[in-house]
Amino acid sequence: MVHVAVAVMVNNDREVLLALRQQHQHQGGLWEFPGGKVEVEESVFDALCREIREELNVSISQAAPLTTVAHDYDDKSVLLDVWLVEDFDGTPRGQEGQTIRWCPIDNLQFEAFPAANLPIISAIQANFAV
Repeated sequence: MVHVAVAVMVNNDREVLLALRQQHQHQGGLWEFPGGKVEVEESVFDALCREIREELNVSISQAAPLTTVAHDYDDKSVLLDVWLVEDFDGTPRGQEGQTIRWCPIDNLQFEAFPAANLPIISAIQANFAV
């Protein structure tokens, strides 16, 4: 099982940062929440901070666990450790050639995501329900 630290980065306009998976990647061409694999002997929070710094050139100031999702694809299994990030320094930029954009929380369900990400959308929308 691949253990992944996932950041749900929310700005002051109640928008969430999305990244487009590159075509050569597993589930390529779909939108995702930024993050990456947790290395051996690395805490999830440390992995989250490292991946976001590498992928987006942003420093996470504070984050809180949002949800955990275990999902089995035909070719691999993933454990997504999802953190809510509302306090970060810097302007996100795709450092690995990936397209990124902000999406209103209320519109997330209209985007094309990998199946493992669908429970994350529900958790975000429940967390920010008015």
